[in-house]
Amino acid sequence: MQLQTSVADGVARVVLDAPPLNILTQALLAELRKVLADLSTEATLRVLVLSATGKHFSAGASVEEHLPERAASMIPEFMDTIEAVRAFPLPVIAAVHGRCLGGAFELAMAADVVLAADDSLLGVPEIQLGVFPPAACLQLGRWAPPGLAAELIFCGSAVRAGVLEAAGLVRRVVPGEQLAAEAAALAAKMAAHSSAALRVAKRALLVGRGCATSAERDITRLYLDDLMATHDAVEGLRAFLDKRRPDWSHS
Repeated sequence: MQLQTSVADGVARVVLDAPPLNILTQALLAELRKVLADLSTEATLRVLVLSATGKHFSAGASVEEHLPERAASMIPEFMDTIEAVRAFPLPVIAAVHGRCLGGAFELAMAADVVLAADDSLLGVPEIQLGVFPPAACLQLGRWAPPGLAAELIFCGSAVRAGVLEAAGLVRRVVPGEQLAAEAAALAAKMAAHSSAALRVAKRALLVGRGCATSAERDITRLYLDDLMATHDAVEGLRAFLDKRRPDWSHS
């Protein structure tokens, strides 16, 4: 098991627990989807809090699983996991600390509210490996200022949580030692309300956001059919695994 799960007082706590970097492997993602499916039917549940053990929230998805022999199954499963978080029938709070990169950034951004410790570094470094972050292209395209979305995706640099707080992507930045208490307090405030009302309000919020699954399918096809057919995608991933500089001369 790579997740810790508990439920008390109407609040589910799901904690990534795959030290040292909580890498989002296909196995962990499958476990997370099952946990979310099981929790979605809990009649007394009102809120879900997603957090992580260790020094970092997560360094992101497994690079090995992005290679062509695994990508055809991994990318759709990853997108299904993001959708499972986004469409969870009750409010989801993500509490992030340390590094929250790549797939982990996308996972956190699928939550309804993101709280971040002041030591957090968030970003999508995929472009440095010759690929792109499929879920973040949707998320940042919908909710981030255009220039910030472009900078994060095209540069691949991580930024402090305060940058995303100023852009409205992170709700609140707090000292690291206060993150768990801040998430618990917000969850308790939400959990004081009717589960039925929260469920319908969540559905209405998704309608208001205009979240269409057709866009997710289109981006998944771009990743698998267009991107993974290029030399650079495979070169960048293998260079990372081989700990060498990629050769972009085929571009």
